[in-house]
Formats: sequence, structure tokens, C-alpha cells
Amino acid sequence: MTQPATQPATEPTSRALRAATVPLILAAGALVAAQSQINGRLAHELGSGPRAGFGAAAISFGTGLVFLVVVTALLPRHRERVRDLRRSLSADGGLRGIELVGGLFGAFLVATQGLTVATIGVALFSVAVTAGQSCSALVVDHIGLGPSGRQHWSLPRLVAASFAVVAVLLATAERLVDTFTWQLVLFAVLPFLAGAGSSVQQALNGRVARHAGPWVTTLNNFIVGTSALLVAFALSFLADGHLRGLPGTWWLYVGGMIGVTFIWLAALLVRVHGVLVLGLAMIAGQVIGAEVIETITGERHVGAAGLAAGGLTVVGVLIALAAARRGGSRT
Repeated sequence: MTQPATQPATEPTSRALRAATVPLILAAGALVAAQSQINGRLAHELGSGPRAGFGAAAISFGTGLVFLVVVTALLPRHRERVRDLRRSLSADGGLRGIELVGGLFGAFLVATQGLTVATIGVALFSVAVTAGQSCSALVVDHIGLGPSGRQHWSLPRLVAASFAVVAVLLATAERLVDTFTWQLVLFAVLPFLAGAGSSVQQALNGRVARHAGPWVTTLNNFIVGTSALLVAFALSFLADGHLRGLPGTWWLYVGGMIGVTFIWLAALLVRVHGVLVLGLAMIAGQVIGAEVIETITGERHVGAAGLAAGGLTVVGVLIALAAARRGGSRT
């Protein structure tokens, strides 16, 4: 007799929570675009070659890591969650060490920002990332990598993935018509691969957050990512390039804090919305944010076809979200 009475009370609250947090997901996606612009500019100011790109990425991750470590050390509840993570890694704790490597994919995403955004622009970068993320999410769900377990391929995801792939081909083709270079092709492929890794990162982070919470999940990401980027930065000195020294513009160093914010939000909200809604809404926020950034800064790297590509991505997201809502799917 108690179950029918409690069900109506909890369901509206759940729907209200999901509706109220959708703007936060859109904002998280826009933050990814903002971080791309900042880290791309930081790499340009630092110098040239891979060492500038990896240097900018290491600075971004490193500053975020310092903030996370300080706050974790000061707050007892975060220290307790770190202990929860350690306990979960024990033989019967339910968490495997391989599930802690999500930060590697985040590091790759930030590294591609520094390596490519100055050349291809934040709009094309974002479209390529979202295409990779949409395609990869199909595989991630199918093999059950996310916290919700295995999910079969669905029409909403196929729609979003196909629209995103067409969008990145359209935006890239516009640039190649004017000037074809293999570097431009490579610089479009790299963010596509980074976006593919982003879906894996979200899935792994969802697993870790289930044991240790979103804050410690973010901390783990930055520890793993910073370590990988420092190694990559050291190896980058084997390639051509130079460094001019640290720029004096303060806002070039906020990329790490932006990364802390959107990784924490994603780890928190994936438990509210599921992988599908989280991923698609972040895609919409990222593409719209990228177009706004290029309009405000006046550094537009795409023309009408590029704008159409961004719009196509958002339309695909809206169609997929509508279909998912009708089907009642959270994943």
C-alpha cells in the first residue's frame, strides 16, 4: 500500500531536478569551448611547435590540479572521499585500477586545444570534437562502459552521430576548398579523436564517481592528466619548435579552473540525466558556445558552411533529445 502512495511524490521531483539542471549541462558544454579558445591562445603566446601545445596543456591541467589538491587537503569530507576511493580499489571494493585512467583522455583533449585551435579556430575544433564524441558514445554504450551498463544502439544516438559527422565534413571541406593542406586535415582529425576519447572519459568518470563522488573523480582526472602531459611536454623537446616564455595576460591561465568546473559538473550530472542526455546537451552547449566566442572575438575561421555545420550539429542533438524523451530513455 505504501509504494503507490510514494511513487507520485518522487517522480515529479525527479523531473523537476532534470529540467532545472539542463542549463548547467549546456553551460558545461560552453565551458569546453571557452577552454579551447583560452588554451589555444596560450599555446600561441608560449611559442611554436608541439612544445607550445603540450606546454599550454600542462599549465592548464597543472593549475587545476593545484587548486583541487589544496581544497581537498582543507576539507575533511573530501579527504574522506579519497579514502573511499582507496577502499574501492581493494580486491572486493568494486573499482578496478584501469577505470581511473579517464584523465588521459582529458589530457589528450586539452593537448589538442593547444596544438590545433590557433590554426583551425574554436568553431571547427568544437564541431570535430562533438562528431567524435557522438560516434564514440554509440560504442561506449553498446559495450557497457558507462555506469548504467550496456545499452543497445538507438535511433536517437544514430541521428546525432550522423548529423555530427556530416557537420564536421562540411566545416572541414569549406576550409580545404580555399587551401588544401595535410596539416589542416590532421588538425581536424585530432579533435575528432579527442572527442571520441571524451565519451570514454565520461563513462569512466561515472564509474569512479559512483564510489568516490564527483570531486574526487575530478581530482583523479587531474592527477592522471597532469602526469601524462608533463611526460608529453618533456618529449616534445625532441621535435622542432621554441618557447618565448610565459605571457603576462592573466586570463590565459584560467583554463585549468574551467576544466575543473566542467569535469566536476559532468561527473555530478551524469547520475541525474544519464549518458545520452548529458552527452547530447553538452554537445549543443559546446557548439553554440564556440560560435558565440568566434563572433565576439572576431577571429572567425569558418564561413557560411561552417555556421551551417554548427547548426546541423545542434539540430541533430535536438532531434535525438526529443526522440529520447519520447522513449523515456536516460542512456
